[in-house]
Amino acid sequence: MPTTDVIELILDDHRRFEELFRGLRDRTSDRAKLLDELAHVLVGHAEAEESEVYSALRRYKGVDDHEVEHGAEEHAEGHVALLELMEVEDTDSEDWDEKLEELVKAINHHVDEEERTILNDARDNVADERRAELGTKFVSVRDERVKAGCGSIDHVRELVAQTKHRID
Repeated sequence: MPTTDVIELILDDHRRFEELFRGLRDRTSDRAKLLDELAHVLVGHAEAEESEVYSALRRYKGVDDHEVEHGAEEHAEGHVALLELMEVEDTDSEDWDEKLEELVKAINHHVDEEERTILNDARDNVADERRAELGTKFVSVRDERVKAGCGSIDHVRELVAQTKHRID
């Protein structure tokens, strides 16, 4: 039976990002298709974390509020890097490869910090039942956002415009 533990679900998405990055680095793959998939999963994941998970975790004493806020800031930075890659039309260009590496660096940095701080704190301080409830909400919102086209370049541009203040 698939897990509903929000921590495991977030970790599964993180591994999926890594898998998509490997495909995006491969010049023989359909990079445009993989980028579209990554954009949807990445944005849906971030939006679900911020609306369902981060807001709930702020209520727990053992979860560092600063780390939760920092996680949201890093989502904003990831959206900027994602948009910069999406705006490069030639997937075989040097510019595309450079923007991909900037995105990989931003996302991997966030994933590493989130796993070491927020998720470890949640594992230690949030009851299994609550993590399951959060997991169900997380998947529901993430999948709803993906179906709504959250990874479209227009939506990513809106996100960047809305969150510019977080990273300036």
